[in-house]
Amino acid sequence: MYQLSPSILAADFNCLGEQIRQVEEAGVEWLHIDVMDGAFVPSISFGMPVIASIRKNSSLFFDVHLMIEEPGRYIEEFKKSGADMLTVHAEACKHLDSTLREIRKAGMKVGVAINPGTPVSQLECVLDLVDMVLVMTVNPGFGGQSYIESCTGKVQKLRKMITDAGLDVDIQVDGGINEKTIDKVLDAGANILVAGSAVFGGNIGENVRRLKERMERR
Repeated sequence: MYQLSPSILAADFNCLGEQIRQVEEAGVEWLHIDVMDGAFVPSISFGMPVIASIRKNSSLFFDVHLMIEEPGRYIEEFKKSGADMLTVHAEACKHLDSTLREIRKAGMKVGVAINPGTPVSQLECVLDLVDMVLVMTVNPGFGGQSYIESCTGKVQKLRKMITDAGLDVDIQVDGGINEKTIDKVLDAGANILVAGSAVFGGNIGENVRRLKERMERR
């Protein structure tokens, strides 16, 4: 399964609802929502009230990425706000396995994320607890960054690890994904792609069409 998950961090918040409607009309099924606390990452974005607000008018799959410290404190609140999947950072959880189990218990899909400097080996003991691994291909906190080339090898290693374990786990990549980098991450084994500027910069419908065409060739 290949999915494009547009990141609303790159959207125009003056017309957020309209731009979400445009990606939905273009055939997108997922929406990537970055929540940043100003502590785990330098930036502050948005939280539960914004998610709940856009949930009222969207049937998209809400792919919520928590870039916050000790995210286990807010699992139920994000569920109530409308999150379908909750992805937490391995680096941000004191008891990662417990946090992942709590997300599952709350009725959401489970994701775990790692930063560019974190080896995939740190996930070996929790792979059987997750639906998806998010490999950050930029250092998190700001949109519009360039893809870090060394992350391609991490995706390859992770895909091999998942295959060798006989698991059915998606690999998502986030950071610098555009028409120049999309093929390398797909070739490496990623199947869910987060794109911000590459979707919301310019003609949204046309941008989505071009990216989805590249994915559908697989």
